[in-house]
Amino acid sequence: MMFPWNMLFSKNKQTDFTNKMNPNDVQSFINQLFSQVIPENMQQMMNQKQAEGFPSFQGAEQAAKEQQQQASNPLQATVFETHTDVYVRIPLKDPASVKQMKIYHTSNQSIVEGFPEPGDRHVITLPATVKKKGASAHYKDETLEIKLQKNNDLQYSEIDVSGL
Repeated sequence: MMFPWNMLFSKNKQTDFTNKMNPNDVQSFINQLFSQVIPENMQQMMNQKQAEGFPSFQGAEQAAKEQQQQASNPLQATVFETHTDVYVRIPLKDPASVKQMKIYHTSNQSIVEGFPEPGDRHVITLPATVKKKGASAHYKDETLEIKLQKNNDLQYSEIDVSGL
């Protein structure tokens, strides 16, 4: 008995497919797949290991990836969390630009409007939920630092799956 998938991957079709493959296309596909599947912080760790002499999956496309990240994050904002707070740091050369921007936040996003251009709006996803009150912002050394207090009171309910 022949299973249906054996017909799809017969020897003739497989060799025909592999003969048409370009190794550069395969490498490009693998790099694109890793950039979509692996979280950004893991990619940064892999890049650090590459700088230390360990092999990396990124290879020659690292410069293109960095350029794409800059295009997708024009604020060049960095986000990190401590045990009690979430910080968003935005590099600003001109301290006067702080006065024209508006900053909002939800429980899991920070929204920056009016920077770098008056009509611009940027949404930054936060790594943890934050409280409504208690946020602050400071400008020092050409960096705007937004401090948001973490909401550690996570309310969750159990869903009974024992009867399924």
